[in-house]
Amino acid sequence: MTTELKTFAVDVIYALPEQQKIITVMVEPGCTFIEAVKQSDMCRFFPEIDLSTVKLGVFSRLVKHDEVLQPGQRVEIYRPLIADPKDVRRKRAEKAKDEGRINKITGAKLS
Repeated sequence: MTTELKTFAVDVIYALPEQQKIITVMVEPGCTFIEAVKQSDMCRFFPEIDLSTVKLGVFSRLVKHDEVLQPGQRVEIYRPLIADPKDVRRKRAEKAKDEGRINKITGAKLS
């Protein structure tokens, strides 16, 4: 006797620095990540989410909108980055050089 999974619960998560929202939705097998987001109606709480360009993920791994959800997964809605992490690191290194905290040639920390 086979037990076919009819529906399963999926958490759709969105977080801002000052607040977060987790909405649990019941989805059918074959449901995609973007379909789960639409079903959660998260945009009603956060109208700044643009469903056509939003980045989605599962456990910090980016996924495509049309990727099929599996039981046990969750949908993470990612916000756009405020600053490019590479630029931030570069500026921090330049500041350390200017302040004399690292060697200007090798980049090694000074004791």
